[in-house]
Amino acid sequence: MQKYIVPIVAAVGLSIATPALAYDSASQMSMDAAVDIAMDAGLATVSHTQFAGDEWQIEGRDVTGQYMEVDVDAANGRVLNVDH
Repeated sequence: MQKYIVPIVAAVGLSIATPALAYDSASQMSMDAAVDIAMDAGLATVSHTQFAGDEWQIEGRDVTGQYMEVDVDAANGRVLNVDH
């Protein structure tokens, strides 16, 4: 029984998720907030998110199924660029 306790504890520890923040700065927005802004800009599904220095780059598809990337400023939430 004891040989199963360590793997179970490790699995539980790895399954605990924490909110993704733009590095350690409290002044920068979370990934979830940036995704919400990208959805407001027309993104319907998200396939990839990446924090790149001072912006969130969020990729996915719009409602017609076309590729779309939305870049969101991590400090103020402003949409910097939209690529179709």
